[in-house]
Amino acid sequence: MTDTTQVAPLRLKKQEDRRLRAGHLWIYSNEIDNVATPLGQFTPGQPVVIEAHNGKPLGSGYVNPHSLICARLVSRDPTLRLDRSLLVHRLNVALSLRERLFAKPFYRLVYGEADGLPGLVVDRYGDVLVAQFTTAGMELARAAVLEALNKVLKPRAVLLRNDGSTRELEGLESYVEAIGEVPEKVGLEEHGVRFQVPLQGGQKTGWFFDQRRNRERLGDYVQGKRVLDVFSYVGAWGVQAAVRGASGVVCVDASQPALDLAQAAARDNGVAERVGVMQGDAFEVLRGLREARERFDVVVVDPPAFIKRRKDSKAGEQAYHRINQLAMQLLERDGILVSCSCSHHLSRDGLQKLLLQSARHLDRDLQLLERGHQGPDHPVHPAIPETEYLKALFCRVLPSC
Repeated sequence: MTDTTQVAPLRLKKQEDRRLRAGHLWIYSNEIDNVATPLGQFTPGQPVVIEAHNGKPLGSGYVNPHSLICARLVSRDPTLRLDRSLLVHRLNVALSLRERLFAKPFYRLVYGEADGLPGLVVDRYGDVLVAQFTTAGMELARAAVLEALNKVLKPRAVLLRNDGSTRELEGLESYVEAIGEVPEKVGLEEHGVRFQVPLQGGQKTGWFFDQRRNRERLGDYVQGKRVLDVFSYVGAWGVQAAVRGASGVVCVDASQPALDLAQAAARDNGVAERVGVMQGDAFEVLRGLREARERFDVVVVDPPAFIKRRKDSKAGEQAYHRINQLAMQLLERDGILVSCSCSHHLSRDGLQKLLLQSARHLDRDLQLLERGHQGPDHPVHPAIPETEYLKALFCRVLPSC
């Protein structure tokens, strides 16, 4: 144990400890007692002991005086630090859940606050890991994190994809760094279907494990059906639909390299003759398909986050409305729409409302069949709503009656 006197205190104002005591892990800059512990005295990522207004320790964490979320709780034991020992323990706890859930080593190993490691994301592709440090505190602990990952998993390579926009909020530089020989692509298997995933040149950490369970559910709707996979990336939805018996699949994405990998996956899984691709802006491609009077039995719309910040809500909601309305116009009279959103600032009810509005605008009726969410390797911290972000609504779109 570490003597708490060796670490500077960070004191909260009176009654500003209530959220922390209720289970939250974040502290905002306006909650700090700047008289007792001025934020200006701290350096980004500095370890601190978090105190209530009366000086009673609440736990240990780290601080960033330049961020709105100026501190994050690491442990409710004020003597513990974000060191190798604690990291190894938390990684083992996270690993035990994933090994219980998944037979093969392809999953999100660490999901930040929900796994007790705020500011850290780690995806596992067998013996290759992709990690993101999104806070100054976790960036400062980088060496300890890498040592802990080596202790727990002994990976042959680790890719640091520290090029996300969230680092800007922490005042951190953007970079990508390979530790060991990181391959250009790695193989993974999901529901018995094989894919090659780009790491350094791919989106975010390479693969979207959060949709795993929702892609499995899609299999019940595609047998003998024509499927359109919009924002397909490397074809995770579309190729799996073809393997599950879809009569034909079209994958739409702006990235030709991603579509090349979708076609490669179709070949590797023996469904190449039933998977086609269309490269271009999704909105423009769907308008073109509508003008060509193309029709599909199932349309999957899985876009990037249209609402990254609350101030983007209006424009983002309009984008969700437009893309889903275009999707509905491509459906057969009795079709299935799978509409997804990874925008935390668009609630499940909000997405449902937008879909209803889109359907009514087209004089169509809507049946909500299933509600999907992020997989269990993206656990939700019940005190932190921001850790729950993914929505997938399975809808039946019918003629109005």
